Amino acid sequence: MIYAQSGPWWVQPWPEHPFIAIESDSTWSTRTHLGYEYAALLVNADYHPAPTIDLAPTIGGSVVALKIVHGVGSLPDLPIVPLRFSGYDWKVRTVSAARGGLNNLYAADNAWTDKSGALHLRISNKPAGWTCAQVVLARSLGYGTYNFVVRDTARLDPAVVLSLHTFDDSAGDKHFREWDIEIGRWGRAAGRENAQFGIQPFYVPGNLARFTEPTGTLTYSMLWEPGRAVFKAFRGSSIQSGDARPFYEHTFTAGVPSPGQELLQAMFYIVASTQNPVQKNTEVVIDRFEYLP
Repeated sequence: MIYAQSGPWWVQPWPEHPFIAIESDSTWSTRTHLGYEYAALLVNADYHPAPTIDLAPTIGGSVVALKIVHGVGSLPDLPIVPLRFSGYDWKVRTVSAARGGLNNLYAADNAWTDKSGALHLRISNKPAGWTCAQVVLARSLGYGTYNFVVRDTARLDPAVVLSLHTFDDSAGDKHFREWDIEIGRWGRAAGRENAQFGIQPFYVPGNLARFTEPTGTLTYSMLWEPGRAVFKAFRGSSIQSGDARPFYEHTFTAGVPSPGQELLQAMFYIVASTQNPVQKNTEVVIDRFEYLP
């Protein structure tokens, strides 16, 4: 099997098809997405690869042999569509990517702004299959306050997730400088908690705070400063008045990333769920984004 490194390491060609057969003459071949490095693993039949990993794979357990090589040349620029939202330039993703245990397809027409300036993100069923939406800010903002006004997302289908987060492709050793505001149930049909604040990696105890999002328009705020990340969620579309009080808040003081080349992203995507697969076209609306240095 093959991992390709572009940001994290990704199973090739897709997470749902990780294994490559070895022919009778001991040769093999596969398709792959482009990466900076490639890792070829000889594994036992009981090996269960993670769809993505932060660090390069190593020999041990069911991995009996390993070869890592550098790519040659440079990665091409991904095709993107420009978009203007809340006074900032964004890039709309148009190519597939692994997320939530699936290879998600992305379509340019799943992200747009309306006459009022609000950003619409849609999951839609097309001839090629279910397609998602992702927009990426064109520049890094760094420390400061990030505010998002989001229309009612409390009743999203179980298999869809709205994620507002930062990501630095070049910082795998720093967990990609990622912090997250996420709304969804990750495939669960029921359960009180349908939202979370977090910093990566989520598997570290204390790096994830889950809560219940109520119905109606909400404002999410994140103050990012050295060694501290303060997340808050408010009812309504304004938090400027002095008497505004969050219905939920959480502060992280350990493992908080520092700025680098991270870019803010808004992603509306599908997660793997055999019991509750996506059933219908779905749309979310972000009325505005605000950054305060």
